[in-house]
This record gives sequence, C-alpha cells and structure tokens, in this order.
Amino acid sequence: MLRILSVGVLLLAGGCAGVEELTGQEPIVDMKGVNQAQYADDLAECQGYADQVQSGRQVATGAAAGAVIGGVVGAVAGNRNSAARTAGVGAVAGGAQGAGGAMRDRRQVIRNCLENRGYVVLN
Repeated sequence: MLRILSVGVLLLAGGCAGVEELTGQEPIVDMKGVNQAQYADDLAECQGYADQVQSGRQVATGAAAGAVIGGVVGAVAGNRNSAARTAGVGAVAGGAQGAGGAMRDRRQVIRNCLENRGYVVLN
C-alpha cells in the first residue's frame, strides 16, 4: 500500500513539473501598438533578470525535505529498507516540486518586469 502511495505521489509531482515545462517562459502580451524590436529587447532583459532565480537551491531544498518526510513515513510504516525507498521517492518528488516552484518564480519575475515597463501581460 505504501509503495503504491509513494509512486502516486511521485507521478503527481512529475506531472506538475511537466505542466510547468509545457507552459514555457514567454508570457502572452497584448501587442497592439507595441514596437516589436523594443519588446524583444525588453523581454530579453527581463529573462536575464529571471535567470537570477535560484532554481538549484529550490530543487535541493525540496529534495531534502522530501527525503526527510519519505524516510519518516517509511520508518513508521516498515523497516530500514522501506525507509530508504520512501526517502528516495520523497527526494525525487520534493526535487520536482522545487523545480516547479523555480519555474513559477521565473515566470513571475518576467511578468513583473514587463508590466513595470508598461506592457499588458495577459497570462
């Protein structure tokens, strides 16, 4: 039962990360009356700011938290072997969640930057 639950959590977390990747980094902007060349320059600068989002730290933090939670669940439910397996599953799921958080942060930085430059961001 615990193994099924762990796999379900892993698939859910992986699915969320996949959705994050499919949505992409580029926002949808109302381009009416917008100078295309200026927008391209502004978008590149805003993406440069978004590159400062510390995704590695969020992934590592999520993985560590997931490993701890998974290890505790495994220890409560079984023996040392099940604790190690669920800690591994928790680390992967936590890392995926951290990566998803970093993607959301990057998109928010880009959105804020463009809005502060006067663009109407639709998503």
